[in-house]
Amino acid sequence: MFYRENGQLKTSYQADQQIFPIAQDRWAIIGLVLFAIVAVPLLANEYTFSAILIPFLILSLAALGVNILVGYCGQISMGSGAFMAVGAYAAYNTLVRIDGMPLLLALLSGGFFATVVGMFFGIPSLRVKGLYLAVATLAAQFLSDWAFLRVPWFTNNSTSGSVMVSELQMFSWRIDTAVEKYLFCLGFLIVFAVLAKNLVRSAIGREWMAVRDMDVAAAVIGIRITYAKLSAFAVSSFIIGVAGALWGFVHLGAWEPAAFGLDRSFQLLFIVIIGGMGSIMGSFFGAAFIVILPIVLSQTLPALGNLVGFEVSTAAISHAEFMIFGALIVWFLIVEPHGLAKLWSTGKQKLRLWPFPH
Repeated sequence: MFYRENGQLKTSYQADQQIFPIAQDRWAIIGLVLFAIVAVPLLANEYTFSAILIPFLILSLAALGVNILVGYCGQISMGSGAFMAVGAYAAYNTLVRIDGMPLLLALLSGGFFATVVGMFFGIPSLRVKGLYLAVATLAAQFLSDWAFLRVPWFTNNSTSGSVMVSELQMFSWRIDTAVEKYLFCLGFLIVFAVLAKNLVRSAIGREWMAVRDMDVAAAVIGIRITYAKLSAFAVSSFIIGVAGALWGFVHLGAWEPAAFGLDRSFQLLFIVIIGGMGSIMGSFFGAAFIVILPIVLSQTLPALGNLVGFEVSTAAISHAEFMIFGALIVWFLIVEPHGLAKLWSTGKQKLRLWPFPH
């Protein structure tokens, strides 16, 4: 009754192929974006921004990049944390070594250098796939951990091995407060989400999905497998590199190589699996789940422990978090491989027919 396309006639090819052809979807997304820009800064407090919203935005951006490679092109990668690290350290060195370098260009340069590294480690995808490709990209993680920890040049000869960005300023806008950092990250996420949504609907996006479904058949019909795979690595690494630069500059402020370790690669892969592979919306669902679940567990488990008469330690909460993550990943892989995004899509399809039987 409320979610129907009846009467929404399309009179041109452009109207039929727009991102949100259904008016309800279009107005819902516009309303959600306006709410995030206008209402959230007025309603949320400093803790909500720093602990929930900013990490959610940056992890959603990184998950977009991982989803393009894993979900749309079908190339398993375990080097996402390494690409985030390359983006963060490249942006830092660009900013401190080039006088007058604008913050925006420094962040984008992090994405550029992550693209170069990502394409280099994507070369094995031309010959191997599946578990072998995952192991090959895992080499990027180990190499980045060693390089950023052992080569002083990357940390500007810092004795502690950590780097710090004290002031953020884009043009005349000083980004100091949590609200300003939130809006800064939100702007990046909106721009890259729109670009990613259009990209996966374009010719190259269809090539990625053809390679994902069956690369031999894709080659038979004339798709350039080398171009498709390396372009997926390039686009994915660029987005992940920008997300890594934002994670270091905006969220952490000061960081060391451990901030982009193997755990970060697993976390991004879990986001894509839980949210939904091959879905832009799934990146947001998965990031929200990953960010909110530890906070919910840290609040609910001690309360449940008090009810039954024993104290729940922080170590027990951490272990419970890993157990729940593992159980959910197994459940999604068996029951719903397309993740939360598929459940959302199924719910929308049922709304189209409601209240009629289906």
